Amino acid sequence: MITSNELRKKYIDFFVKKNHAHIGSGSLIPDNDPTVLFTTAGMHPLVPYLLGETHPLGKRLVNVQKCVRTGDIGEVGDATHCTFFEMLGNWSLGDYFKKESIEYSYEFLTKELNIKPENIAITVFAGDDDAPRDTESANHWLRLGISEDKIFYLDKKHNWWGPAGQTGPCGPDTEIFIITDVKCDKPDCSPACDCGKYVEIWNNVFMEYNKQEDGAYVPLKQKNVDTGMGLERTVAMLNGYDSVYEIDVFQKALKVLKENATLENERAFRIILDHLRTATFMLGDEKGITPSNLDQGYVLRRLIRRSIRFARVIMLEASHLTEIVKTYIDEYGDFYEELKTNENKIIEEFEKEVEKFAKTLEQGIKRFEKMVEHIRNKVISGKTAFRLYDTFGFPIEMTVELAQEHGFEVDVEEYEKCFKEHREKSQAGSEQKFKGGLADNKEVTAKLHTATHLLLCALQKVFNDPNIQQRGSNITAERLRFDFNFDRALSKEELQQVEDLVNEAIQKEIPVTCQELPIEQARAEGACGIFNDKYSDIVKVYSIEGYSKEICGGPHAKNTKELGKFKIIKEQSSSSGVRRIRAILED
Repeated sequence: MITSNELRKKYIDFFVKKNHAHIGSGSLIPDNDPTVLFTTAGMHPLVPYLLGETHPLGKRLVNVQKCVRTGDIGEVGDATHCTFFEMLGNWSLGDYFKKESIEYSYEFLTKELNIKPENIAITVFAGDDDAPRDTESANHWLRLGISEDKIFYLDKKHNWWGPAGQTGPCGPDTEIFIITDVKCDKPDCSPACDCGKYVEIWNNVFMEYNKQEDGAYVPLKQKNVDTGMGLERTVAMLNGYDSVYEIDVFQKALKVLKENATLENERAFRIILDHLRTATFMLGDEKGITPSNLDQGYVLRRLIRRSIRFARVIMLEASHLTEIVKTYIDEYGDFYEELKTNENKIIEEFEKEVEKFAKTLEQGIKRFEKMVEHIRNKVISGKTAFRLYDTFGFPIEMTVELAQEHGFEVDVEEYEKCFKEHREKSQAGSEQKFKGGLADNKEVTAKLHTATHLLLCALQKVFNDPNIQQRGSNITAERLRFDFNFDRALSKEELQQVEDLVNEAIQKEIPVTCQELPIEQARAEGACGIFNDKYSDIVKVYSIEGYSKEICGGPHAKNTKELGKFKIIKEQSSSSGVRRIRAILED
C-alpha cells in the first residue's frame, strides 16, 4: 500500500537525486497563460522558462502542482474523473531530452514503485505531415527492455501535446500505461481502446516545435521535456483500487458523508467529495479566489452550489459540508500551507455562499410554485426549466424533483436542447475571450506584463497602502487584466491618478533590470511578493528604479519607454474584497 504523501515524497526525492531542483506549486490561477481560467497542468507556472527565460534554479526542475480542469464536470461521479488533482512533474529546460527522460521514467516506475516491466505498455507518435514518426523514443524503450509488442504508434490525437492555444510550443509525447487484467476481444486493442485494459500513468512531452499562426511547425531552439503523472490515479492504481475516491486523501471526508447522510448514493458522494475538495483549494489559493459571477469565481460558485444540490439528494445538512471542507484543510494543510494560513477565509467564504444559495433556492421555489399554478397540461416546458436553472441555479434534477411533488412532468429533452445551445454559446465566447497562443511571448505582451508592475506600484502610491497586492492577472496581446485586494470601487479621480502615475514612469524612460538573488536578500531589499512560501531559494527580481521592485518570472520590456501610453478602460468588482482593472497600451 502507498499513500499520497509517500508517492509525493518518493517522486520528489528521486528527481532531486537526479539533480532536479524542487520548486513549490504555483497558484491555481496562471499568470502566464491567457488561454485558460485555471492552472490545468504543471507547465503553466513555468511558461516563461519553457519559452526561453532562464530559471533561477537551473535547467532541471521537479514539483507537485495543484491543478483544476473543469471541462469534465459532468463526468465527475465516475471512478476516475476529478476537477482538482495533483500533478507530479519533472522538467528539462533545454538540458536533457528523450533518452534521459525515458530512462528516468523507467527507473522510477520499476525501481521506486516496483512495477514489473512486463506490465508496462508504451505509446509514441506515429508521425504525419507536420512531424516525423518518433522512432527515437520507441528505440529507447526497446533498449530498456520493453518488448516490441507493447509499444504502440498512435496519431496526433493520442500522442501529441499542444499548443494550448492556436500557437506556441508543442511536440510529440510518449505515454506510459499499466496493463491490467481486463480482457478485450478487439483484435486491434491498444492503449487507444477504451476497454480499460490499459491505464495511463505518465506522459512525457517533448516540446521541440513552435506552431506558427499559419499552421507551420518550426523547430524550437530550446527543446524541453515536460512530464506529468496524476497523483490520485497513480495511488489508486498502485493500491489496486477501482476508484480514485478510495485513496487516503478522501477517507476523512467520506467518513463524514457516511455518518451523516440519510441516503447512500455513490455518485452523489463522489461529486460532493470532488467539488468540496476543489472549492477548498480555490478558496485557499494564494490569489484569493472567492465565489462570484465572473471567470474563476463563477466556476467556484457552480461547484459549491452543485455540492449543495447533491447534499439534498442524500439528505445531508449543509453544516456537514463545512465539516468536509475542514477535513481537507487538515488533510492537505501540511503540504499546501496556504490552506492553513487561509483557513478562516475558506470557512467564512464557503458558509457565506451556502447561505446565499439557500436564499436563492427559497426564492426559486416560490417562483416555481407560482409558475405551476398557471400550467394546465401538467407539463413544464424545457424552456421554463432552463430559465429556472439560468436564473436561480436550479439543476434539472431539482426541477424534476419539485415537479414530481406537484404531480407534473418536465420536458427534459427540450431542456437539454436549451442547455446545449447555452453551453455552445458560452464555449464560443470563452474561445474568443481566450483566443491566441500559449503565453504569447510577443513584444506587446512583454510590455503589458511590465505595465502590471507599474500599475501595482501606482495603486500602492495613490492609496498609500503597501498591503495592496496582486490577486491575479491575465494578459493577452490586446489588453491586461489585473486583480488586486481592495474593498470598494475606485472613483474616476483615483483611476486618473493611477493612470497618470503609470504614464509618468513610462515617460521617464527607465531601464527594466533583472537580478537573480537569494530569496532572503530579495525580501531584505524590498522586493514585492506575497507568495513567499512558493518561491525558490533563488528568485528573479525585476526592478524599475523609483517605482517597482518585484519578484517575477517575466517576460518584460527592456525600458519603460517601450510601453507607449497606458490607459485604463474599465474598473469593476472581481469577487468579495477584490477589484479588477482592465487596461491597454496605445502607441
